[in-house]
Amino acid sequence: MISKASVFLLLISIPFFALFLPCHCNCDVRSVKDVNGVRGIFVFGSSLVDNGNNNFLKNSLAKADYLPYGIDFPSGPSGRFTNGKNVIDLLTEQLKLPSLIPPFSQPETKGNKIIHGVNFASGASGILDDTGLIVGNITSLNQQIKNFEEVTLPQLEKEMSCKGIDLVANYLFVVGSGGNDYSFNYFLKRSNRSSASLQAFTSNLTLTLSQQLKKLYNLGARKFVLMSINPLGCSPVMLAFQPERHGCIRGLNQAAQLFNTQLRLLISSIKMEMPGSNLVMVNSYKIIRDIIQNPQSKGFEDASSPCCEVVPRSQGGDGILCKKGGRVCGDRNAHVFFDGLHPTEAVNVEIATKAFASYRATEVYPINVHQLAKL
Repeated sequence: MISKASVFLLLISIPFFALFLPCHCNCDVRSVKDVNGVRGIFVFGSSLVDNGNNNFLKNSLAKADYLPYGIDFPSGPSGRFTNGKNVIDLLTEQLKLPSLIPPFSQPETKGNKIIHGVNFASGASGILDDTGLIVGNITSLNQQIKNFEEVTLPQLEKEMSCKGIDLVANYLFVVGSGGNDYSFNYFLKRSNRSSASLQAFTSNLTLTLSQQLKKLYNLGARKFVLMSINPLGCSPVMLAFQPERHGCIRGLNQAAQLFNTQLRLLISSIKMEMPGSNLVMVNSYKIIRDIIQNPQSKGFEDASSPCCEVVPRSQGGDGILCKKGGRVCGDRNAHVFFDGLHPTEAVNVEIATKAFASYRATEVYPINVHQLAKL
């Protein structure tokens, strides 16, 4: 027979032992008032959203840590592949987050500096692991997700004093990848492919991306912002291959459009496999293409040449990156492209503004980022 004293001791010991049990409860992260509905942003992708991770990679040619990159950025060259702010910086401002998102590879990115998100993106990387290897060391999308899972997420759990599936549910997960899989993989490896093989490559690409999104979902992600591929055939580096022609290279743009069409379909189909998730596609392809087709309507004057001095491939350069310390145009706001591939801050402003507030399904689908943040 159990004595009353034994029962009493058992009852008072339960709360004590509970202190040492791991907390897999629902993290009450929403109790903290977030201005626009989200706590922060986790970023994955390529140079279009990289904010300095490649600065810390040895043996990588894909770096933008020198002038004229960052000529209009408050602290100068930072590793962003543009003259000023990229789309992520501008979305961060739109969401009224307290600071810009720090790069994962920066040694100081730890402790309370990760509370409002971390940027894992790596210039020249792609959805596929072998994309971008021609430039040396890069961080693939799979490795970026692994860095989030094995390094940042445990640190965030420690910083927030909680473990649980809801810990990162109130963060935006931005994924901007895919363009390099065509430019530095598909079109680079073989110059003669059939339309059927392009279809197969694209299907494999979107299938791989869907698996990566599910991985993030299983780690707690619920709010996704997916960036479309830009019009590849309109970039100065690609136009340089056919200097005699006028207008963008149709085949490259068709590849981008094929991916973007499947990306939009993926948003609808994957939701059934990811209950409680919400996904938004930002159609940067259309936003940039509209500017190129009628640049003056948006205040642009040059939609085909780089603003900075780029060493062409015929002279031993890559046709993409700015020459270190090279010439740069005076009116960066009048140019669509800063270097041979990446848009200027002025174009990034157009993309971020429409992503955040546009109600046109052709620009952002099915809702805008502001609406997503409020969910």
